[in-house]
Amino acid sequence: MLGFLPDAIGGRMTDVNASVPVLATMILFVGSHLLLSHPLRQPLVARLGERGFSILYALVAFATLGGVILAYRAAPPTPPMWVVGDGLWALATVIMLIASVLLMGSLVRNPALPGGQAAGRAEARGVFAVTRHPMMWSFALWGVAHILVFPVAPNIVLCLGIIMLALVGSALQDRKKMGQDPNGWQAWEARTSYWPFASILDGRTRLGGFGGHALGGGIVVWLVATWAHIPLSGWAAGIWRWIV
Repeated sequence: MLGFLPDAIGGRMTDVNASVPVLATMILFVGSHLLLSHPLRQPLVARLGERGFSILYALVAFATLGGVILAYRAAPPTPPMWVVGDGLWALATVIMLIASVLLMGSLVRNPALPGGQAAGRAEARGVFAVTRHPMMWSFALWGVAHILVFPVAPNIVLCLGIIMLALVGSALQDRKKMGQDPNGWQAWEARTSYWPFASILDGRTRLGGFGGHALGGGIVVWLVATWAHIPLSGWAAGIWRWIV
């Protein structure tokens, strides 16, 4: 009656072992990114200068990301943790469309980007009416969608790391921007929300005004990115799952 236990335990141990290198490299990638972007940035800029810091940041980012990619590719296959049917695929497809619109909308008039619009004068319209961190939430939604349709241990670890980096990074970015521009960023926070749709629900913003760069660009990116799964991974994603 309990004969299945050794196999079940052995399977879980295989999942854990397959995930350890991915977890270790993700900790390095996420941890170094957060440390260099926030508590270590000012002291390193003071010592190395902006250019020197940028070079160091890029080297660390590429090295740690490369480690993640190598560990992920080397991870042995593990059984999926749940059955993925058309319902989950449809949900993930919609999530990826939303993520694509948020990503493309975040590229224009974003006070959080270097050289972006001044926070004090920025309009809380389009994707910024949804959240003041549309780019970061697009990455988090990407992680959620890929966990839903590819629930194997190494992929779950990878995606959870991306989600954590995006959402913790957003909160730390608020703190950093508040220090750099207290009046402007405080006004921007008062008009927007960290959590998606929170400012719409409490009446501070209204849904709409996305613009062609967000809607049109988001749809194009969504179609191209989901189609690219066919040549890159050998299986169809998004709407291509049903029409190819």
